Amino acid sequence: MSQQLSKGQNAPLSGTEVMVSVSVSAPADLSALLVTEAGTVRSDNDFIFYNQPSGPGVSLQASLPGQPANLLVSLADVPADIAEVRAIITLADATSRFGLYAPPITQLRDPAGDVLFEYRIDGLDSESIVIALDLYRRQGIWKVRAVGQGYAGGFAALVTDHGVTVDDAPTPTPVVTGAAPTMTAPPVGHRAGNGATAGIHPSPPSQQQLTPSPAAVQSAQPSLDLLPIDMRKRLDLRKRQVAVSLKKHGGDKLKARVVLVLDASGSMTKLYNKGIVTDVVERMAAVAAQLDDDGTMQAFIFATNSARLPDLEISDLPEWTRLHVRVGEMNRVGEMKLFGRSKNKLVPRQLDMGDIGFLNEEQKVIADVRAMVRADPQPVPTLVLFFSDGGVYRNREIEEQLRDAVSEPIFWQFVGLGRAGFGVLEKFDTLPGRLVDNVGFFSVDKIETIPDKKLYDSLLSEFPSWVKDARKHGILF
Repeated sequence: MSQQLSKGQNAPLSGTEVMVSVSVSAPADLSALLVTEAGTVRSDNDFIFYNQPSGPGVSLQASLPGQPANLLVSLADVPADIAEVRAIITLADATSRFGLYAPPITQLRDPAGDVLFEYRIDGLDSESIVIALDLYRRQGIWKVRAVGQGYAGGFAALVTDHGVTVDDAPTPTPVVTGAAPTMTAPPVGHRAGNGATAGIHPSPPSQQQLTPSPAAVQSAQPSLDLLPIDMRKRLDLRKRQVAVSLKKHGGDKLKARVVLVLDASGSMTKLYNKGIVTDVVERMAAVAAQLDDDGTMQAFIFATNSARLPDLEISDLPEWTRLHVRVGEMNRVGEMKLFGRSKNKLVPRQLDMGDIGFLNEEQKVIADVRAMVRADPQPVPTLVLFFSDGGVYRNREIEEQLRDAVSEPIFWQFVGLGRAGFGVLEKFDTLPGRLVDNVGFFSVDKIETIPDKKLYDSLLSEFPSWVKDARKHGILF
């Protein structure tokens, strides 16, 4: 059974041969960029499109009539210095935009043609090109990530962000097939609204000559370049401060999976209203950008109930906060309603915050985070950044969960917002009977007034020492 991916979600790949296929209700092409850890191509040979249908470990294979080509990837043959294979959908008409059509659908298939993952790319508007999926390495394991990053600037914007300069050239003759392993083709797709079928068409990428710019190859990762310039500058400065704080505490070489947990109980409403929680998310994104090798942060939200949010990709930070940094509030008759959006106006991937409730049940989200880590083990530790404004009353249940988690590769860093009671969380540093101290806690009155340096120093002061102790006791290797 195939797995439906949402934007930012990732999953491990079990096989070494996969095929990317797309369904678009307009003439379109599928292509690929092979990029290094720097987020750039090594040369023009790393751009795979219909006029250059094969590259190292990657090739295009013409599908059934009226279908875009399929992208075949032999993961074992992808060069070691290639960190990601990016699958790209391009509208054949560069003057058109995805917002005029139904959302494109991307599927990842095994050699038998069975669908492993499917991703419906919602939310596109003025873009004519979109990065659909990333196939990427993480600690030697190949994974797939749903990206959905569109480019309104078209081909030039795409290749510039990936370290390539574009020069005008004569229009070449399209080539629709290339040497490729045989894989079962997906079913025939649907027709475009204009009566044409999606397929291989001359498109703007084929009208360009690709010349890598040595200076561009050294540019920053595109995940940062895609952000608004003011946010990009803040994130860059904060990422550097995170590195300084880690080094101060002996953790300058650490890598970790970062998980963000946000309190969405009724008492948090003012903090959401004032944008304080949004700022917290942005500041924590810098921690993930420094510690996580693919710059992704998992996220949960909780009140009476707990729910996992879509993974936060750094490049999607503004949209992610707009969609997911929300809370429920009480109306006059004591019923939950959505803050800032009514139930019938929810957009795809948004939670109904009324289902989350308004009380504090920290133990539930702690259990859910533990379950996620068990279901998706990683070769690096997990750092949980847990924000709550207090009102803790499930002390026994919380203590049981965190004591049971002592032998797990998770460090729990709790941050109290305000002056409400934080119960057992304040006492964990002195609670005996644990193999290692797996919990950190500090509280701040007004987190928005705390300088980044002080915040990151407090946030990361205990994590490196826990890593050392966890390795000593065989919790980490």
